[in-house]
Amino acid sequence: MDIIDQLERYRLENKLTQQALAKKLDVAFSTVNRWLNRRSIPRKIQSYHIRKLIGLGTKYAKNSK
Repeated sequence: MDIIDQLERYRLENKLTQQALAKKLDVAFSTVNRWLNRRSIPRKIQSYHIRKLIGLGTKYAKNSK
């Protein structure tokens, strides 16, 4: 399960809209929408904040080298 799958799972388990999730991550709704629809991937700093939010710690994700 990659970071995007985990982010979507976190969003659904916490009953957050994409808009609410974007606000928590301090990014635009369209950014979250592109991630969840696999049209783009988070950059290193965004991956850091996602991992911090969903409780995965702060180690870099595989795709964040």
